[in-house]
Amino acid sequence: YATFKQQSKFSTWMYRVALNTAMVFLKKEKKHQIYHTLEERHDFAEEAYDTDKDEQLNVFYQAVQELNAIEKALIFLFLEGQSYREIAENLGISEVNARVKLNRTKERIQQIIKKYKYEF
Repeated sequence: YATFKQQSKFSTWMYRVALNTAMVFLKKEKKHQIYHTLEERHDFAEEAYDTDKDEQLNVFYQAVQELNAIEKALIFLFLEGQSYREIAENLGISEVNARVKLNRTKERIQQIIKKYKYEF
């Protein structure tokens, strides 16, 4: 409270203090989680390398490069595991519109891959 300079409402200042505190906490927690995740996955290098999966990923990412910005955003939000509601909120569209656009984008990716005669 001693740092409050009365340049804004107290509630606004308190909100920023709480927000900054939460952000600092999350950053520390994220570093902590990454460290533990790396410790748990020490056997990662021992996993067999699958060239077919690598090729499939390359083909997929090449197909994604041909999409427009909205379609790319839809696909990457979907791949991050976000729900239709979250995708809709992030892009500022309705949930139904997000579903329709995402399905059309998936179909477009399939068409692009077939156009280059890549089969999975």
